[in-house]
Amino acid sequence: MPPPRSRHIVLLAYEGMNLLDLTGPLQAFASAARRHSAGGATLYELIVASAEGGLVASSAGLACSTVPISSLETTDIDTLLVAGGCPGDTYFAPPVLVNWIRQRAPYVRRLASVCTGAFMLAATGLLDGRRVATHWEWVGRLRRQHPLVQVDEDKIYIRDGQIWSSAGVSAGIDLALALIEEDYGHRVAIETARQMVVFMKRAGGQSQFSAPLSAQAREDGRFAELHAWMGANLHADLSVERLAEQAAMSARTFARAYVAQTGSTPAAMVESMRLEAARRALEDTTQPVKAIAAATGHGSEQNLRRVFLRRLGTSPGEYRKRFSAASTPTPSSVA
Repeated sequence: MPPPRSRHIVLLAYEGMNLLDLTGPLQAFASAARRHSAGGATLYELIVASAEGGLVASSAGLACSTVPISSLETTDIDTLLVAGGCPGDTYFAPPVLVNWIRQRAPYVRRLASVCTGAFMLAATGLLDGRRVATHWEWVGRLRRQHPLVQVDEDKIYIRDGQIWSSAGVSAGIDLALALIEEDYGHRVAIETARQMVVFMKRAGGQSQFSAPLSAQAREDGRFAELHAWMGANLHADLSVERLAEQAAMSARTFARAYVAQTGSTPAAMVESMRLEAARRALEDTTQPVKAIAAATGHGSEQNLRRVFLRRLGTSPGEYRKRFSAASTPTPSSVA
């Protein structure tokens, strides 16, 4: 049987990129290639490129050696992956890179982005009408800047045709493992994940890492005191009627004003706050799940489990196993 064909993976770097957005996928591909080279052939030929070549500084201050994109004219690129990151709050896609990606895209088998690298691909117009992922903090900005792009705020990574995209930072490793699995099968991908000491497929989505209370940032402080009261009384009655009473408003007026100010319904906010509290308790304490469910207003373990499965795609027990900082997690009767 002939050895597998070596695939050229080009990782695109630029000033201010996130270091792990580049080196995470790079290491995953390199680990797969190192462990599974056969017959003198390697699974991947890895190239880190930039607009002009040379050293490119990451946002962490460490510079990476790159080749200029002009040197890749005759390279048969299998996968072109764009790292994310930028020095400020507004993503700037260098026109020279945008134009180069647009020109090479028809001849590339796969395009991929990590984190805010999705902005670079979106600037080419290639993401119009497609589903993509990006870092949870940048979801709103990507939607506003590129309204034709369908941004999924929770997925760790997404494939839409030949275009793959991932959430922020470490999610680039998840993406790379998925690409390796597509290329060479589950065995190669799982052995690469094992070698890197990472999960092959993480449970849940970005919502387990983002702040569920981020909707509060969109309001003008009108409900700040109410939110503080809610956080201190998660175990209590937090119906719309009770919240309206606490805010000294009629239920109808309160519900309408709350949605207008926060972009969320009161019920959705209550659920998010309770879920956030339950997550923190699972991460930071050894309390039984039953006690956490009661303290955070979920009532029972079964209710808490249903919320976790619906919102995070995993159970409280599995969440604790993966993310607990406690040294001896207490088992629950409901995993």
